[in-house]
Amino acid sequence: MDGTGSGRELGAFLRAMRERLLPQDAGLPSVGTRRTPGLRRQEVAQLAAVSIDWYIRLEQGRVGTPGAAILDALADALRLTDAERAHLHLIARGAQPPSRRTGEPPASLRAILDGMPSLPAYLSDFRLDVLARNTAAAALFGPGFEPGVNAARLTLLDPGTRATQLDWERIARETVGNLRRNSARHPDDARLRAVIAELRTESPKFATWWDDHTVQDRSHGSKRIRHPQAGDLTVCYDNLTSPDGADHSLTVLTPADETSAAVLRTILTDHANRLGGTRLRPVAG
Repeated sequence: MDGTGSGRELGAFLRAMRERLLPQDAGLPSVGTRRTPGLRRQEVAQLAAVSIDWYIRLEQGRVGTPGAAILDALADALRLTDAERAHLHLIARGAQPPSRRTGEPPASLRAILDGMPSLPAYLSDFRLDVLARNTAAAALFGPGFEPGVNAARLTLLDPGTRATQLDWERIARETVGNLRRNSARHPDDARLRAVIAELRTESPKFATWWDDHTVQDRSHGSKRIRHPQAGDLTVCYDNLTSPDGADHSLTVLTPADETSAAVLRTILTDHANRLGGTRLRPVAG
C-alpha cells in the first residue's frame, strides 16, 4: 500500500473514525484541553496495541497490507459498527473480515422460525449443524431431522435421506461446495474440519467433489422431495443469513406450485393429527 488511492482512503477513514470519538467513549481519561477533536493517534495505537510509529504510517498510507487481526484490533479501538468494520477490511486489504462467531443464533431468528408454522424451516450454522427446526420441518423431513444432526452428513451418508431427494446429486454437490466455501471462511474450526474429514472418508462422491474445488453459495434454489406417505413435491429454498456475522442461516422452504402446496398441506395436516394438535392453516399456493 502506498500514499495514493486506497492508502489515502484508508487514512481518511481512520482519521474520521478517531476524530468522532471522545476519550471517555473509548474508556480513556479525559485530561486537559484538546486542540483537535476526538482521539489522538497515540491513543488509538495504545488501544489497539500497535506502535505509534506504525499507526502514523498506516494513516499516511505508507505500510503494507495490514493483517485481519490488526484491523480487528483497530475496529475495536475505534468502536466501529459491523458495517464499519467490514468497510475497514475492504479498503485496507480488499476482503471481507473474518466472521465473529457466537454459539447461539439471535433470538429474533428463533422467533421467525416459530412464527411460520405452515412453512418448513430450520436454523443451522456454517458447519451445517442443525440448531433448531419447526414442526413443519419435522413433518416434511421426518423425526430424524432434529437439532444436533448435521445436514451435510444426512445428505451424503444417510440412505433414507438420499431416497427422499429426487435431485440428490445436484443438492449433494451444492452441499460440498457450500462446505468448501465455509472452510475458507473458518479454517481453524475443529468441528468443521472433523465433519469434512468424516465425509471424505465415508463418501467417495464427497471426496471426488471436494477435490474438484467446487465452491458454491446455497442462498436460493429449488429441489424435488419424495415424501414416503404423501408423494412428491417441489419446494423452493431460501437461506437467510443472520446480520451479526456469526454465519447462522435460516432456511425456509416454500411450495413451488399449487400441486406441491396441496401435498405440503396434506403432510402438515397428517402430522398435526398424529400429534393430536389442531388442523393447520392451509399454505397459500
